[in-house]
Amino acid sequence: MPQPAMLKTAEIFSSVQGEGLRQGEPTLFIRFTGCNLRCSFCDTKYAWEPGSDMSVERIMQRVQAARKVFPARWVCLTGGEPLLQDLAPLVGRLKRAKLNVQVETNGTLGRDWPVDWWTVSPKPPAWKTAAFFRKKASEVKLVVTRRLTLETLRTLRAEFPQKTPIILQPQANQTWSMARAFRLLDRALKTGLTNIRLSVQLHKVYGLR
Repeated sequence: MPQPAMLKTAEIFSSVQGEGLRQGEPTLFIRFTGCNLRCSFCDTKYAWEPGSDMSVERIMQRVQAARKVFPARWVCLTGGEPLLQDLAPLVGRLKRAKLNVQVETNGTLGRDWPVDWWTVSPKPPAWKTAAFFRKKASEVKLVVTRRLTLETLRTLRAEFPQKTPIILQPQANQTWSMARAFRLLDRALKTGLTNIRLSVQLHKVYGLR
């Protein structure tokens, strides 16, 4: 009998969504391991490690157990870079369980999965995303590093539809990054760029995972 496919998994936990437009909403997180970029400013570098092998069935058992304690309706698949693995069977199981599925990705790999919310977070130095996400992204989230410039904002604003928000998220809620984010927003508005917003990492403000 064939063995079930295994997914490299770092952790499964309940919290609230701390980033982006879904900020503050109760969410169950499934964090997968492996990353094809490995940015120096990453705040989940432990997800670069191999992690634990888990079957879809085992993950679903953990999801249902967690929901008995914290009955969130949203599940966020994150990493690392979750699109490095074939999560289609898991997405299907989550949808059949009538859960809403969000995927957080750096956008370099296109996967046509039936998810409810795509959070696309392009990374330096190239800030490149697969063409698939140009129309599929629910939001574009940019960590405000010292390398993020107005020219990058202008390029990304042209690549994504105007209705897709671009969110400036300070690096680890650091003061210098918050100041830089506001300056970028101010300059963007003054040069005609639209639907660009400020954010913070809300879970860190509340001291949550």
